[in-house]
Amino acid sequence: MYDGAPAADVFMAEHEALPWQPYPELSDNARIERAQTFLAEIATRRSCRAFSDRPVPREVIEAALRAAGSAPSGANRQPWHFCAIAGAEAKATIRVAAEEEERHFYAGRAPGAWLDAALPLGTHADKPFLETAPWLIAVFARRLADDEAVPRNYYVTESVGIATGILLATLHAAGIATLVHTPRPMRFLNRVCRRPEGEKALMLIVAGHPAAEAMIPAAGSMKKPLEEISSWL
Repeated sequence: MYDGAPAADVFMAEHEALPWQPYPELSDNARIERAQTFLAEIATRRSCRAFSDRPVPREVIEAALRAAGSAPSGANRQPWHFCAIAGAEAKATIRVAAEEEERHFYAGRAPGAWLDAALPLGTHADKPFLETAPWLIAVFARRLADDEAVPRNYYVTESVGIATGILLATLHAAGIATLVHTPRPMRFLNRVCRRPEGEKALMLIVAGHPAAEAMIPAAGSMKKPLEEISSWL
């Protein structure tokens, strides 16, 4: 019951808490420099659609998944599951299923406006990178938890989206090319990854080294300027 004490004191009295781990002391100029350095690095990230079969150490993928797992989530429910796929048979199965869905999509399921918007990116139904790249990471959203007392997870899509963004940023920092692939529907990923029906596959992250002949669509490098994506009050 609230008795007029500061909210932090009430929380401390009712729940176990740990001291805040302070950031290193930095000057404002140092903070600006750090932010701008990260911006310069992350701004070079592009979607890759031509991968080499050159191996990527499992330790890189593990570190990226641990970073993703540190993301904030609704009520700290951590409603995500990442299935890292390196086996040739599993990747071949995923490619066959994904390309089948993509053929249906491009042949009539996709709205004309979507096809027009994606045309400059050169996307199509053939996805050889699903077999060539050393790693695929299937991202699942868990709407229900294992906790019988509180079985529901909260802000699931938002939480998984934040975690996946951290995953992509970590892989980029490690010099690993990525592509976010979203075939629809993706129920086949539950089967291949042996995940329960209650989990929803949201996306498939392709990770590896770019092929020697890899190209980037010019349209993909066109990012909206700050004044179009932000407002200041």
